[in-house]
Amino acid sequence: MPLKHLGYKAVVSNVSDICAMNAKATQITVSVAVSNRFPLEAMEELFHGITLAANEYKVDVIGGDTTSSQKGLIISITVLGEADEEEIVYRNGAKSTDLLVVTGDIGAAYMGLQVLEREKQVFQVNPNSQPDLDAYTYLIERQLKPEARKDVRTLLHALEIKPTSMIDISDGLSSEIIHLCKQSKVGCNLYEDKLPLDPQFINVCEEFDIDSTTVAINGGEDYELLPIDDFDKIKGNPNFSIIGHMTEESEGIHLVTRANTKIPLKARGWNALSE
Repeated sequence: MPLKHLGYKAVVSNVSDICAMNAKATQITVSVAVSNRFPLEAMEELFHGITLAANEYKVDVIGGDTTSSQKGLIISITVLGEADEEEIVYRNGAKSTDLLVVTGDIGAAYMGLQVLEREKQVFQVNPNSQPDLDAYTYLIERQLKPEARKDVRTLLHALEIKPTSMIDISDGLSSEIIHLCKQSKVGCNLYEDKLPLDPQFINVCEEFDIDSTTVAINGGEDYELLPIDDFDKIKGNPNFSIIGHMTEESEGIHLVTRANTKIPLKARGWNALSE
């Protein structure tokens, strides 16, 4: 990943957490620990990406720290945001009667990573090879230059909707649904045939012989938002997909397959506390 993209993505992944609280990001601090194998030009590229993201999301870089590292490059970004108290959305407000709704499409970032990993292996064998990535443009962009859904707050406000609960999909859809259910003390039925999948994503899953549903619910790094509420206003809206509904906590958390079989939903995505 180019360092410019890494800087941009580091900001986006943090701004997304503020968006998931129905709030507006306002400021960030940037702390970097770097080893001596990174030249000044590399750091300039990194901070160029950070600056681009700060400008795009209209956040001020208000400070941070730079220090040396014996383990390569470490980036830590803290984002501050604001919202009216009555507009803030947490993870613990979902009710058993709520619909489960997702913005955008899911799984593309993971498949973008698979394409890049494959091309890296080809390059290592033959450094003169030039990859043809035209068929994978969308997937690669979702991996290298994701965007936080700052627009969702405006969309929800225009529809006069305040979700009862919300979270961003960074660690994987299954993991995030489980977080919401545990925090809100509810169960959930997620429907396989309702997952919003981009056609390019489906094609590349077939090319790699990978199950699209497995990737869609576990891939992560989509930075789409997962709002929950009981509202008719979202039906038919192209920005949102209704992918399931909440249930009583005693019913558990399940994936309902296309064959109408219920499978317990497990978090197979990224776990930041397991390393």
